[in-house]
Parts: sequence; C-alpha cells; structure tokens
Amino acid sequence: MTETVAAETFTAPPPAPGADRYPSLDFADSAIVLPGGHRVDLLGTPEAATRWLVERGLAPEDARLWEFCAERLRALRAPVRDLIAARVDGGPAPEEALAAVNEALTRVPTAPLLRWDAAEGPYRAVAHPAAEVVDHALGILATDAADLLTSPDAERLAACGSSPCDRYLLRTHPRRHWCSVRCGDRARAARAYARRTRPGTD
Repeated sequence: MTETVAAETFTAPPPAPGADRYPSLDFADSAIVLPGGHRVDLLGTPEAATRWLVERGLAPEDARLWEFCAERLRALRAPVRDLIAARVDGGPAPEEALAAVNEALTRVPTAPLLRWDAAEGPYRAVAHPAAEVVDHALGILATDAADLLTSPDAERLAACGSSPCDRYLLRTHPRRHWCSVRCGDRARAARAYARRTRPGTD
C-alpha cells in the first residue's frame, strides 16, 4: 500500500539531470515515489501546485490556484509522462497522450503583447492574468515537452534505475541511469547486497 506524504512536509530531492533545462521533465517528475511505500505529489494540493509553478517562473508571485486548477495540471502530467516513457522504451506513443499534449499546445500565446511601464517605457510580454495562469502554464509545459521529445536530447532520456524511484532524467554519462546521488547510492548498495547473498558466495 502506498502512503502519500504531504508536499509541505517533504524536502524534494534535487532536480533530475536535465530538469533544469526542460521544465516538462521536472513536471513529469513532480510525483515522487519514495522507499518504504511512500509517495509525494508536488502538485497534490492547490497550495503545493501554486508553489511549484511560482518557483519555476510559470505563475506570478501573487497567483492563487484552486483545486480544479491543480487537477488540470495533474491531468497533463500523466500524458507527458506517458510520452516520455514511450520515447525511453522505444514504443508507440499513446494516442490519448498525444491528443492531451497537442490540446495544451493550443494554449500557448501566439505573440507577446506590447505593454507600457510608466518608468521603463514600452516592453513586450505574454499576457497571463490570474484567471489564465493555468492555461499559460499548461501551454508552456506542453511546448517544452514537445521540444524535448523532438530534440537530440531525447536520445539521452532514461528512467531512473534505482527502484522504487520512477523519475526520468537526461543521461549525463552513458552508464548513468540514476536521477540523484541518493538513488545511485541505493542502487549500488542493492547490487552489493545481491552479490553478498547470491547462493554459492561466502
């Protein structure tokens, strides 16, 4: 049985390799499976989802999301994960996942609007008033996912090789398949234990 840990009480591991360049990879990894049957969802509550977006520059500091907004974010996360998994496994992309990401792509503003600041003068900025914060974030995340999956970096996508972790990463070394030092240490310890307990070894 999996127990959900509140995001507010959890110190998230550092972003997986590549998540600093691709917000969609960080987005896909925002539900974290921990040892011992625990799970934390960084988008699990409106407050947690708001914090996640604000910390990544995808929502203004004064944004306030409601539960239906957080639900929409979580609803896009699953298709993004499905498409990354399909790319990693070399399998076909689920049609429902493609449709969900393509629908979110239509939310991306087509052009930055012209704004005028009394002190600084004219500037260009994408409009995303409070009522459209989630649409804006969904569009940006979907665009980033499409960019990642069609870029040369997609060849380096991998799943973390340390059970039970199910995060994705961009490999920085051909043999590295861990999303963090903690997962790498756990995988090495598991291999060492398996060697020690293998039948026929003293």
